[in-house]
Amino acid sequence: MKNDVKELVDKGLMLPLMEEFYTIQGEGYHKGTAAYFIRIGGCDVGCHWCDVKESWNPDLHPPTETAKIVKNAKKYSDTIVVTGGEPLTWDMTELTFQLKKEGLQVHIETSGAYNLTGTWDWICLSPKKQKLPKQDLYNKANELKVIVYNKDDFRFAEEQASEVNNECILYLQPEWSKREKVMPEIVDYVMKHPKWKVSLQTHKYLNIP
Repeated sequence: MKNDVKELVDKGLMLPLMEEFYTIQGEGYHKGTAAYFIRIGGCDVGCHWCDVKESWNPDLHPPTETAKIVKNAKKYSDTIVVTGGEPLTWDMTELTFQLKKEGLQVHIETSGAYNLTGTWDWICLSPKKQKLPKQDLYNKANELKVIVYNKDDFRFAEEQASEVNNECILYLQPEWSKREKVMPEIVDYVMKHPKWKVSLQTHKYLNIP
């Protein structure tokens, strides 16, 4: 990456854009809602079950002017979801400023592994064992979404639930490749611990992005 481009990326005036698409939010609190997704490249959290590993290397995704991303996004929806990768790898201040200036609702899906930047209407925190969230993310998260791959993830989920604010909505979501095995365990767990809700990747059942 050239120095002048790197400087713009560091300031959030350009971002490594992997993809952008208009679809139905499939997970968590806003499932079933039409939204425009902006997927930012770059992530070093390294979940072995990640279904978008192609997002990890930011060098594979062209630095795109933030103003251009916003101009395109506002054509499609008044709800914008910024995801990754790990979007907080980068400074989100400029992106959210421009989106909010257009009167758009701005959501983020993050592991919380990096400091919170930007102004958000909704924060979905999906913590990972190998790189835990920053305290600010626990304090401000609107929903906690823990992915369940094995039985130990229930322990981790409770650990994470003890860190978030009292208003945060708690979700357990099966890891897609293990859904047949873990779904009965999640159902049983939620029935015994009703502070939790079940989240499903409904977009995969609907066969949409």
